[in-house]
Amino acid sequence: MAGNLTVLDGNTFFVSDAAGDVEPGQDANGFFHADMRQLSTWRLLVNGRPVHVLTSRTVDYYSASIFATLASVGVGENPPISIRRDRFVARGVHEDVIVQNHSDRPQTVTIALEYGADFADLFEVKDHIPKRGQQRAELGESRVTLIYTHDQFRRDTVVEFSEIFAVGPDQAQLEVHLDPRGTWRTCIDVFPVIDGELNRLEHGDRTFGNPKPDMPTTFEQWMAQAPTLDTDNDVLRHTYRQSLIDLAALRFRPLKSLSYSLPAAGLPWFMALFGRDSLITAYQALPFQPHLARTTLEALTAWQAKDFDDFRDAEPGKILHELRLGELTMLGERPHSPYYGTHDATPLYLILLDEYERWAGDPTFVRSLKPAAMKALEWIERHGDRDGDGYLEYQTRSKEGLVNQCWKDSWNSILFNDGTIAKGPIATCEIQGYAYDARVRMARLAREVWEDPQLADRLERDASALRDRFNRDYWIEARGQYALALDGEKRQVDAMSSNVGHLLWSGIVPKDRAALMAKRLMSPEMFTGWGIRTMSVNDAGYNPIEYHNGTVWPHDTAFVAEGLRRYGHRKQASHLALMLIQAADAFAYRLPEVFAGFARDETGEPVEYPTASRPQAWAAGAPLLALRTALGMDVVDGILRIDPYLSRGWGRVRLENVAVGQRQTATLESAKT
Repeated sequence: MAGNLTVLDGNTFFVSDAAGDVEPGQDANGFFHADMRQLSTWRLLVNGRPVHVLTSRTVDYYSASIFATLASVGVGENPPISIRRDRFVARGVHEDVIVQNHSDRPQTVTIALEYGADFADLFEVKDHIPKRGQQRAELGESRVTLIYTHDQFRRDTVVEFSEIFAVGPDQAQLEVHLDPRGTWRTCIDVFPVIDGELNRLEHGDRTFGNPKPDMPTTFEQWMAQAPTLDTDNDVLRHTYRQSLIDLAALRFRPLKSLSYSLPAAGLPWFMALFGRDSLITAYQALPFQPHLARTTLEALTAWQAKDFDDFRDAEPGKILHELRLGELTMLGERPHSPYYGTHDATPLYLILLDEYERWAGDPTFVRSLKPAAMKALEWIERHGDRDGDGYLEYQTRSKEGLVNQCWKDSWNSILFNDGTIAKGPIATCEIQGYAYDARVRMARLAREVWEDPQLADRLERDASALRDRFNRDYWIEARGQYALALDGEKRQVDAMSSNVGHLLWSGIVPKDRAALMAKRLMSPEMFTGWGIRTMSVNDAGYNPIEYHNGTVWPHDTAFVAEGLRRYGHRKQASHLALMLIQAADAFAYRLPEVFAGFARDETGEPVEYPTASRPQAWAAGAPLLALRTALGMDVVDGILRIDPYLSRGWGRVRLENVAVGQRQTATLESAKT
């Protein structure tokens, strides 16, 4: 986040200013854990004043270091004191404060730390909802416990000092005497308490670089597991590394029983399990970190809906949209325990299951998920199709539910060409493509892994029938495009959108129409020069800075590129993938969730979207999918097949140690073009 110092570890994150401080009343700043703000005030004062920052940086995604001096610094006045803050985040927070005297005379400074916790649920922070519970502080020796209670809900934040501070309910203070050239250090631990469990960052000798996130693999192991990229393309090299770092930073384990970790969706508002986001990210990352897919499938299977629940938009077999652990959810005021308001996560679950089996060669695990897959298929065939017309259409039944339950889930994302908002139930085009692809892939698993040829035959027939029906009902001959959706009256919602690129990815489009769509998508109407707009500039609803109606989403563009490759439009696919990676250069190699849809020749570089998440999981995964597209990477019958097409500008690309199955590794190389 611009101008802030952010340290994170999965669903735990700390956002402060450059000095490491958190001023009360700042929306996204503070220390957050499990969807609640555990610290809303955190200010280090030296001699009663904030420090003067010299330099401030993240070291690893989970650690940061701040170098500062006294606030009295100025021209001709060089304070003899320096202050260093080293911060680590992993479940809890560990912070080292080091004060040094650089003079030959003894010095005395007063160190004070102001703290406070508003215990705001993330929904309360985002929507500016006032708190209703009670707060108090319990004081101990060099320790304070901040406590929040509301009905049966309770959260604590413990702040603990290694030195003997005078501790009050909102400030701790100590006078420090420094010898000439002397150094003083204190360690501060902050840990949330949930249901009696202390989420404390475990560490050894309390030296910088020692505390680590509690992950099944360390960051160093994570990077070593990924394929090694050797390239003379500087932006590609940096973007590839940053994508892997961001996916590592977003890892968390919502269930202790999970074999590995999976990505939270994005900072700051979406540091939680999201079905659609995790599935798409895991798909993007399969050739690079395949274990993310297995853990995502494990977690989503564990929370697969079993019953009907209108408040949570749940039906049996459905895959969740969002899981939250904050106060409003725990007290039943929000439906996110979990909430199931997504109509695409269930077919995407089946798509990922098949793609995982291809890359990982893990038939035992895939066989174990057949019951869950059959329940997901039953949801597609019954509950997801509200009126029995063969299409998946959504309409919330919850008073807290989402109006739109496709990936473009803002309230105004489904528009007619004239800007009119479509009314539900809504059947967006790309969800039908996912449902088609899910049937095709399930048929393969049924035939080759589950040894169920009758199921395979039925699914192939059903997929073929859906393909024919879809191409009859969604094609708009007069506009030469597919409808964005069918509305509640089965009218074609006729705006031109990037969703049609997902149709190419799914394979539901005939070849002749695919060529038309490729031409439209790569025309100035849709292609900015960096990526594909979510909506055509020729539609009345187009706005280059509207969340889903004209902006560019990296994951969306990466799917379009992969769809172009599927239909043999290799030159366009490779160029689009490269332009997306080039866009990362404007964002310090970290693609944001979304950026503005202005044309490249108009702005010269991508324009930021004001509230985009960074890092964000499927944006981090987009360069990985773009690299797969350019190198033409697929696994067929357990064998990695490559068919690289690197358009002008890619340079030399060599990808070493691509894992396939349990044993096979490969090296992919393409000469400079």
